[in-house]
Amino acid sequence: MEDYNKIIESLGVKFIKSRNIRVLQPITIKNFYDVENSLTILYDGEVSFGEEKQKVDVGDMLFIPGGKHITVTYGDGSNPKTVSNEEFMTHRELYFEANRDPERIGNLPNSFGYVSFEAKVFDSVNFFTSLDIPPFIIKAEEHLAKTINHILAEDMTDSAGKGRIIKIKTEEIVIEVIRYILKHRLFVEQLVTNSTYFKDPRLIDIFAYIKENLGGDLSNKVLANVANVSEDYVGQYFKMLTGINPQDYIEYQRMEAAVGLLRTSKKSIRAIGAEVGYKDTAYFCRRFKMMFGIPAGKMRRRESLMNV
Repeated sequence: MEDYNKIIESLGVKFIKSRNIRVLQPITIKNFYDVENSLTILYDGEVSFGEEKQKVDVGDMLFIPGGKHITVTYGDGSNPKTVSNEEFMTHRELYFEANRDPERIGNLPNSFGYVSFEAKVFDSVNFFTSLDIPPFIIKAEEHLAKTINHILAEDMTDSAGKGRIIKIKTEEIVIEVIRYILKHRLFVEQLVTNSTYFKDPRLIDIFAYIKENLGGDLSNKVLANVANVSEDYVGQYFKMLTGINPQDYIEYQRMEAAVGLLRTSKKSIRAIGAEVGYKDTAYFCRRFKMMFGIPAGKMRRRESLMNV
């Protein structure tokens, strides 16, 4: 348990957004994808996910780790409209309506609430993404459900201290999800691996260097110098501890940073690509669409529609 406490203490948690949504028409989203973790609570109606259409019961929650492609159905699953992730992001307002009245949270037909957030070890590595775990249902956790509702209500108001309360409650959510995983002994092998490799100072140095130099040279030669190992060995070393090769990890980190810039800045697609390490804008755009299923420009438009 001490190892898990160390990991929790090392986590940098960041609230991204929350919404209370009423489903306007049943929809199946193929290959839905986001870089952030999300926790959805079903208030009324139906939600199912995966190829087997596993159902979430009313009052239960669906946790989707960041970086996971998933098929999700909202509303009656008997005859939903099936759309791509790109089509959903482009025409979100046709399927979802946002509630902005805190008194109506949990009281609308065909509705759910969700909170999305980051949880990074040493502010560098997405903890849940690094576990490589599938989406899963959290059942019968009343305290966690109340915490989601509290965040939703706070986010709809303009009260003093709102941001601080949301930050604290989001940290509670992360801890409660980890406690649920430990309590039910889920993904034991992945957790053991994580608790081991986060102790390796050379790997932590690599993570930190990548974070600080996303726009620069992150070749294996450079990473080998950071970790003080040979260039021939650094890729094997990184994959042995993390399960992925360093260049795949770097691309994910670059794309995640690009999403953040699309959300928070008005910089051009060209400037964003260059800032995260892509000199060729066309190549950046191809890789972005390959990873997220939508063009970078539409990802930016999606953020402008998040209030819908």
